[in-house]
Amino acid sequence: MTFEEYVGSRGPALVRLARLLTGDEHRAEDLTQEVLSRAYVHWRRISRADRPDVYVRRMLVNANNSWWRRRSNRELVVDSVDDRPHRGDVGGEAAERDEMWRLILGLPDRQRAVLVLRYYEDLDDATIAQILDCSPVTVRTHAMRALANLRERCGVPATNGSRP
Repeated sequence: MTFEEYVGSRGPALVRLARLLTGDEHRAEDLTQEVLSRAYVHWRRISRADRPDVYVRRMLVNANNSWWRRRSNRELVVDSVDDRPHRGDVGGEAAERDEMWRLILGLPDRQRAVLVLRYYEDLDDATIAQILDCSPVTVRTHAMRALANLRERCGVPATNGSRP
């Protein structure tokens, strides 16, 4: 597969992944462009790999983490408004989704990446482990901690894992 064919078929999915990782459409486009420009230089080697898509996704996740490590890129988070929308209200449902995304963006990088790769990219633990360069057990641990963190911040009681 040529680089142009790869970008034509996978480009929109890479931008979507970047948007979910960054929470910012413009930053996602910049991040994807930056990663694809680096992948272009090494495309022969990347395309010879068993799964080039895993490699490029890993590049995207790593580039996002590197961007957030730079001190100048930190944003200050403010408290959200406590108004709760009514059910059936389309604007209210959008507001709830936005609030959930703000909570997800507040997670540590690895936890956020695991949730995005698992629930939005619909990848299995083994593939996520390859992308994040860790074990499948670590992926499950990050997912468990991320979900527990979100439950706590949303006020949902924690489940103890036992069945009645």
